This record gives sequence, structure tokens and C-alpha cells, in this order.
Amino acid sequence: MNRAVQVAMVETGHTADSLAAQIGVDPKTAAKWASTGRIPQTRHRARVAELLGRNVEELWPDVLKRRTPAWFRPWAEIEREALSLRSFQLAWIPGLLQTKAYALATLGGEALTPAEADDLAEARLSRQAVLRRERPPLLVAVLDEAVLQRTLDGDRAMMREQCERLAEQAALPNVSVFVVPADVGMYPGLGGPFTVAEMPDGARVAHVDSQAQAQLIDKTADLATLDRRWERIRDAALSRAQSLNLLREAAASWT
Repeated sequence: MNRAVQVAMVETGHTADSLAAQIGVDPKTAAKWASTGRIPQTRHRARVAELLGRNVEELWPDVLKRRTPAWFRPWAEIEREALSLRSFQLAWIPGLLQTKAYALATLGGEALTPAEADDLAEARLSRQAVLRRERPPLLVAVLDEAVLQRTLDGDRAMMREQCERLAEQAALPNVSVFVVPADVGMYPGLGGPFTVAEMPDGARVAHVDSQAQAQLIDKTADLATLDRRWERIRDAALSRAQSLNLLREAAASWT
């Protein structure tokens, strides 16, 4: 049996019948969710986890592995164990801070079926559980202001929700968001995005994206280069308070 699901059902007072009634499935189907290897369908997972007071990956750890692309899994593992994450993003909101609608929008240009896109978006959102764990990592994110001004097919509601979420997250004690304003001009961040993770054993690993592939970097010299880039990018950004005000202004601008 799936011990995590059983414990969550006991703690919340839910039974297969009560879950089935709220989700809209047959009680026999709901009962199977407490069995090892039996996972709710994509459209039901988040709601079941919400009712049981858990994250999807806490109840069904294999879900993240099944949905996350193979090339990204090594970084997903690093991300889950990291003590701190420093992320610079030139074109997107960081995945750890995205809404479902925004995540889907970033996948809009890929050759994916709706179901495949939904699975990838859900996998991305599942990673956000690291920010809600008992001892979450410190996340420092620096964004180019253009990220806050770019939408898909004029979907203003999607961008408003995303900017509002970003402002909410930026106010958390373990999350800092800084914005490089548009009037800065050229700065080192234009070379591309990267994230550096600090691990419990003191090791550091970086994740660097390109159009062709993602790359994990752990060589001291390369990490030192990224450190220098990071410091210059942070110098170009607004203060935390100024950045938070800009995030709120961006949300209001999309109404």
C-alpha cells in the first residue's frame, strides 16, 4: 500500500468514498489511489493532493520522474536538495515561481499535444514544493524587466496572475526577486540565463540553458566565471524593495 496516501487520509479524515464524492469519480477508483503504483489521472492529481493536505510528489513520488524530461531530471534532483538557488532569467519567469497558465504559455511553441504540455507544466509546478518544505532553500531570482512585459497572444489575464503570484512569492522570507530595469542598457546578463545551486555538502552546481541543450556545470573555473557574472548582474538590478514595487506595478499594468 501507499503509506503516504494512507497517512494523509487518516490525518484529514478522508475515505475513498469522501474523496470520490469531491473529485467526481467512482469510490473504487479512489480506493486504488492508496495502492502502490496507482496514481490519479492528471486532471485529478492536484485536487486530490489538496484535499489530503500534501503535495503531489509527496503522495506519488514517481509522478515527477515520469513527467519530467529525462535530460532535466539530474537538475530536478539537485534543486530538491539545494540549500540555496541563485537564478538569473532573461526571457522567462523562473520555473519555481510560475503559475500553471504561464507554464503552459511557455510551452506553446513546442510540438506537443495538449496532454503532453499539461504533464510538463504539472511537472514544473511540482518542483515548487521545495519552497514549501520545512526548511526551504533560499531562492534569489534576478529577472530582466522584459520578462514582465512579454505575454502570449495578448493574454493579459495570464500575465496579471503571474505578476501577482511573483509579487506574493517575492515577499516570502526565503525568496528574493530583483529586477534589472529596461533603462540599464547592455549588461552581462544578456549573455544568457543560469542558475547556481549550493548543496548541503558545500558543493556547487550550475544549470545553464541554450537553444540546443541544458548543461550542468561543476568546474571551479566555470563557476567562478558565473559568480563574476552574477555580481555584475545584481549590481545592475533594482533593490529588493524597488523590485517588489515594480512587480506590483507590472501586475496592475496587465489589468
